Amino acid sequence: MIRSLIALFALAASFAATPALAYWEFGHQTVATIAYKNVKPETRRAIDRLLRQQGLLETPTCPAKTLEEASVWADCIKPLGARFSYAYNWHYQNVNICKPFTLKGNCPDGNCVSAQIDRGVKLLQDKDVPVREKVMALAFLTHFVGDLHQPLHAGDKGDLGGNRARTDYGIYAPERLNLHSITDGWLAERAITSPPPVVQVYSAEERAKESAGTVEDWSRENWQASHMAYEAAFDGDPCRADLPARGKLDDADIEKLVPMMQAQIKRGGLRLARLLDEAFGPPPPVQPRR
Repeated sequence: MIRSLIALFALAASFAATPALAYWEFGHQTVATIAYKNVKPETRRAIDRLLRQQGLLETPTCPAKTLEEASVWADCIKPLGARFSYAYNWHYQNVNICKPFTLKGNCPDGNCVSAQIDRGVKLLQDKDVPVREKVMALAFLTHFVGDLHQPLHAGDKGDLGGNRARTDYGIYAPERLNLHSITDGWLAERAITSPPPVVQVYSAEERAKESAGTVEDWSRENWQASHMAYEAAFDGDPCRADLPARGKLDDADIEKLVPMMQAQIKRGGLRLARLLDEAFGPPPPVQPRR
């Protein structure tokens, strides 16, 4: 009982001190660590070389000396105001879980997370892009792959990615707590700290299996994962008419969602590793014309 109370007070204290950071630092840094451990050695060297130029970003309060620091740079710069305000919509794509999946209409003019992932890879591959822009592209890419694998950045039901879906997390039930914050923070942290460990060097077979597909494929998968989160929080079909005003994740719900979140974090790291290998590796061979 005492241990539970201590944990609850610690949870409340950290919530008060860390307001609604996207995927929080822990989730993003874990995705980055998995990626860094699983890229090719030459990719790792290229990352380190590029990040030694992070001073060109001129964001001293938001360093990006390591891939883990770079993974949270895109959130850190938000308070800097108009200088980076153009990137606000790049962190998510709220595809409605109550309608068939499509990115059409949910990514206006490329202002969504999946389009910016593709853009980041292309910028890193382009030898004519200035170094400063490449550093920024690496930081954005690392962050956005993490964002895409936080399910409430990939799907919602017209409620700002679950920010309006008030939800209890076990016995922790402050009025402002919502499903987005839970999946961003509490659930991600639970998944990362639960066995089996997600941060490891994976086999070539596992890397190939988990990183297969396109960014659109990954978007669809994470959209489906967001449906699972809503379903658990609202006891069944989250698109039904009689949805309760407030959701709740009890212990059984949380235990059920932990493997899903572990899988998303692992996939995020291995997919980022694949994209970084592609971005820093030799260009693909030109296919002969038929």
